[in-house]
Amino acid sequence: MIYAGVELGGTKCVIIRARGPDEVLAREVVATASPDETLGAIERVLSEWQYDALGIASFGPIDVDCGSPSYGRVLATPKPGWAGADVVGPLRSLREVPIAFDTDVNGAALAEMRWGSGIGFDDFAYITVGTGIGVGLIVAGKPTRGLGHCELGHIRVARLAGDDWPGSCPFHGDCVEGLASGSALKARYGNTVSSLPPGHPAWDEVVWTLAQLCHAIVCAAAPYRIAMGGGVLDHQPHLLAPINARLIESLNAFIRLPDNYVCAPALGSNAGPLGAIALAMRATP
Repeated sequence: MIYAGVELGGTKCVIIRARGPDEVLAREVVATASPDETLGAIERVLSEWQYDALGIASFGPIDVDCGSPSYGRVLATPKPGWAGADVVGPLRSLREVPIAFDTDVNGAALAEMRWGSGIGFDDFAYITVGTGIGVGLIVAGKPTRGLGHCELGHIRVARLAGDDWPGSCPFHGDCVEGLASGSALKARYGNTVSSLPPGHPAWDEVVWTLAQLCHAIVCAAAPYRIAMGGGVLDHQPHLLAPINARLIESLNAFIRLPDNYVCAPALGSNAGPLGAIALAMRATP
């Protein structure tokens, strides 16, 4: 079977056509602009392709309840112009094939479980630290569900002693995303992630905050492994070792973790696009 996948990100969208990670047949990238511009560009790409199922892995929050009147739409996002945007509707009208719609981080988690650092695990978490911070939390082989999908990037955590910066999240101020995302670092220091040197004091707050997020995930769901990727970690891979150390210190031997528990995604920057393919595969019998 041939699958199409759309990774709808905050700054760019990757559209791929593949049979799997070792057989990617086509790949296109479009900038994330307004909903009309972005979805129009995606439609033009998909309209030229033949495929048997479509996976859409989108930034959130999104409505993933198939029985909801707003299913397939973006919800209360801080991204200008996207609140209420219908993502699934325009793409579903292109071809009568099964469609799966979920968050970009849930898709990436499922891809890592199928082909990467989560192979063999039914309980796994994937964290992306980029423009925003999202968590794909898979429990007993399925993304968590309830009132909506997981939004652990917006939990509030204990602050690093002496740091009282209010944070950048328009909804929660000093939540994890408001303290440790690429946008938060730019708002606080005026620098891009790639321009901050490894010894910059910004990384003390980022390491502390992300370790606190991992502490909450371990205590809430106890996944066998956490993979952490995204633009911030791509540019600053040195952060993984101190995050692991801070997490172990924070848990204080209450829960013992394997070595290198928080790891880089084995699929690297392909975890997101392949996440959309993994979703498409789950949509087919």
